[in-house]
Amino acid sequence: MKIAILAGGLSPERDVSLSSGALIAAALIKRGHSVALLDVYMDSQTHEKPEDSFTSVPPKIPSISSREPNLKTVAEIRKKLRGGNEDINSLVGRGVIEICRHADITFLALHGAMGENGQLQAYLDCCGIKYTGSGYAGCLLAMDKDISKRLVRYEGIETAEWLCMDGRDISTEKIMKDIGLPCIIKPSSCGSSVGISIAKTEEELKTAIEAAKIQRQDIIAERFISGAEFSVGVLCGEALPSIEIIPMSGFYDYENKYQQGHTREITPADIPESLETRLRNTALRVHKILRLGSYSRSDFIYDKNTDKLFFLEANTLPGMTPTSLLPQEAAAAGLDYETLCERIALSPASE
Repeated sequence: MKIAILAGGLSPERDVSLSSGALIAAALIKRGHSVALLDVYMDSQTHEKPEDSFTSVPPKIPSISSREPNLKTVAEIRKKLRGGNEDINSLVGRGVIEICRHADITFLALHGAMGENGQLQAYLDCCGIKYTGSGYAGCLLAMDKDISKRLVRYEGIETAEWLCMDGRDISTEKIMKDIGLPCIIKPSSCGSSVGISIAKTEEELKTAIEAAKIQRQDIIAERFISGAEFSVGVLCGEALPSIEIIPMSGFYDYENKYQQGHTREITPADIPESLETRLRNTALRVHKILRLGSYSRSDFIYDKNTDKLFFLEANTLPGMTPTSLLPQEAAAAGLDYETLCERIALSPASE
């Protein structure tokens, strides 16, 4: 197959996506496919003909910094490459869609922003291009944490109490009154723990709000639930073994997620079979409620004291880096990384 892989983009999760995309490309090449690895935000003018962009040479795997990239710098790089022609409203580089048209399928290795909020999926639908993951409706529902929490609660799944507030008019007083401290502050539509903080004092709450405001989104204030954190992937209609996440310090933030040795991850999770069954069944329910496609990953907190399982969020394009959770869960189910990537590539979102 000829497979276009879209990575990068103008998202705080850009670096994670570029690493995921390169790893996916290398895996698919090993399985005998030819790939075109593209940074969706940058122009693709390497070859005169789009069909010549596909290769069987594995790419270099970029590293991931402990901090999110400076997107203004990324935009300036593209502006410079275009000879100073800014074109700030275009999120898809020149030539990218043309190459995707020549592929049998487009593998979405994007994280956050238009890659997961449904914008790109809707655009590809309009262009008649097949792609992996979930359709635009599922991406929209899952990416907006306020909407996804409302939907799963309506269906009887526990989720921590929360407020969704306009980032320009957020009230610390209302958060302290209705949610209390400690609480979680995060942007409403970011992944990879970008902009997320735990606030234990009023001063920390103010700092956390300012950190979340950087993403220019509505802000979620969520009651802090103490307990064990788990993640469960769903692949082609089946739940994968759960994984328990234990940060070596602090909580599961951006740095702890993507830096080797910062987090202990146990898969299959060393938990009673009854809890494992609850986790898998709930992940399947979330997947269905949010209208997700060929694969997803949902995150949960288990409070042992109350025996309650709390839904945190769903990921429509889970990370595929060396420290990512879905590949570890797939390995526990007997699927090596190359097989996982190929199975996703053979399962378009629309089928």
